[in-house]
Amino acid sequence: MDDDTSPVRLEPWSEEDAGLLRALNAPELMEHLGGPETEEQLAGRHRRYVKLSADSTGAGRMFRIRLLPEEAVVGSIGFWAQTWDGEAVYETGWTVLPGFQGRGVATAATRAVAAEARAAGLCRHLHAFPSADNAASNAVCRKAGFELLGERHFEYPPGHPIRCNDWRLDLRSGPLPDTLPDPR
Repeated sequence: MDDDTSPVRLEPWSEEDAGLLRALNAPELMEHLGGPETEEQLAGRHRRYVKLSADSTGAGRMFRIRLLPEEAVVGSIGFWAQTWDGEAVYETGWTVLPGFQGRGVATAATRAVAAEARAAGLCRHLHAFPSADNAASNAVCRKAGFELLGERHFEYPPGHPIRCNDWRLDLRSGPLPDTLPDPR
């Protein structure tokens, strides 16, 4: 976005977001993540998202993405702490509903979540691991200023091997590229 206002607002994930999680579990949105989850898996994911959203230790947060000025809830994004190659890092992931894709929503939300991760302050790097075949998510990483470190092999979910790109953003190296102000 060329102006200094964000087209999105990140709002903490809450108990009321279970329906959004179900909508984001559509086959076309889960294609690069091993397919849709069962109702039991969704319930567990929702509990983890609510718990992470309430975390005050800096270990991460989950958010719903609200598109402005429409005020429509259009997806989810978050960051969480993990160990990667022996280093404490944050990982991020996002999903945007089909009717709102291709409008810069995921890129704006990724920039906003990077600002949140920077403010949390526990980790120097924020990583994203989109499938190597997911052109749209790889473009989001590039546009949001991440550096491509290379291709990696994962199992996600466990038992489902995938090829991913390892993208990294240094949260301590000056201003985030095209960082947008916190809209809250």
